[in-house]
Amino acid sequence: MRDTNFLAANNAKQIWHPMAHPADMQANPPRVVMKGEGAHVTDLEGRTVLDAVGGLWNVNLGYSCEPIKRAIAEQLDELPYYSGFRGTSTGPSIELAWELTQWFEPEVMARAFFTSGGSDSVETALRLARQYWKIRGQGDRTKFLALKKGYHGTHFGGASVNGNANFRRNYEPLMPGVFHIPAPCTYRNPFDETDPEKLARLCARALEDEIAFQGADTIAAFIMEPVLGAGGVIVPHESFMPLVRAICDRHEILLIADEVVTGFGRTGAWSGSRAVGVKPDMMTIAKAITSGYFPLGATLIGGAVAEVFEADKTSFGAIGHGYTYSGHPVGCAAGIAALAETRRLKVNENAAARGLELAAVLEELKARHEVVGDIRCKGLMAAIELVSDRGTKKAADKGTMKRVSDAAYEAGVMLRVSGSNIILSPPLILTSGEVREIGEALDAGLSAIA
Repeated sequence: MRDTNFLAANNAKQIWHPMAHPADMQANPPRVVMKGEGAHVTDLEGRTVLDAVGGLWNVNLGYSCEPIKRAIAEQLDELPYYSGFRGTSTGPSIELAWELTQWFEPEVMARAFFTSGGSDSVETALRLARQYWKIRGQGDRTKFLALKKGYHGTHFGGASVNGNANFRRNYEPLMPGVFHIPAPCTYRNPFDETDPEKLARLCARALEDEIAFQGADTIAAFIMEPVLGAGGVIVPHESFMPLVRAICDRHEILLIADEVVTGFGRTGAWSGSRAVGVKPDMMTIAKAITSGYFPLGATLIGGAVAEVFEADKTSFGAIGHGYTYSGHPVGCAAGIAALAETRRLKVNENAAARGLELAAVLEELKARHEVVGDIRCKGLMAAIELVSDRGTKKAADKGTMKRVSDAAYEAGVMLRVSGSNIILSPPLILTSGEVREIGEALDAGLSAIA
């Protein structure tokens, strides 16, 4: 047993926490999570709450998935690690790569490059996109286009294509040659357009304008999340991503779908791209690939892109990129087990059904609480945007968001606050009863600031 007094005394003393000011964490120590079971977690004080955050969008199968635990233990006994660099491979990495190409066959994904997580996967996709054009003799294609409000991880490449200043400003100057267009968010957009389909066309037109301004022959790729997660669960109209695909095709620009959050069922489909009938050139995945039980991700490469690399007769085709833990055998074993359970439990269907229930609950809360400005949902991805004034859409302040979160926690549910948004991304094994629990805790949190 761990010494709880020691943990409490040293909480936030030696750790700098991601996405937080160190001084703030020391003044307001974070909650210490000690145990997890099903969709619930237990903290240092012994309080058990429903985890409406799902770890960090990733614990799709909850905290008690025995097949994943067993696969990890068995692989540790057999081979805890070996390199996947040139000249060596491992059984689990070969098996999982095959599984991924089968899983994403509708998107025509033909190859997998393993990483340690989502940020690594994005970095890999950006690097491979530039390399692709060098192989094709178009080395001027180095620029990237992305969406404002988009989130693509924290490496320099990922931070550069991120569309939120919170993840950029403290680290600028970032990678040159990255340009952003407006996100199709009906609640906040520069066009003052509230019709989702019209807004999709306006944003697509902005993409065309930016391509014309930059020069199509200078652009390597456009990267986007099918549903924007950390930016506030922005759900584009179903026409938007197909419009982007058509524009990229016309100008021979690669399309990278960042499916780190949306892959493996969270939106109600096995991928966000598949839900709208789009075949990207590359996809980035992580999070749910092991349900958070092991750090693992992958960049998936479409068949047409893979053919260019594999047919290359020059030195440009050699991949001078990789990570020590690329294709980690324990992670890949965890991934094989996680995907088997993900398919067996049909969590995509549950996410779709529970997502409709959650959306209905959130709309009821919006009707009762003036502080709720907007509700955005897709499957078991949801955001509640809080405002101090509905008319002006002035965002709620940090203190207000903390009071809501604290009160909801006291009522039995862990929430995630991001700016003026409450983000919900619970495990995909969520039940109807647990949806009601989330609604009741949110009601308590919103009532606390009434």
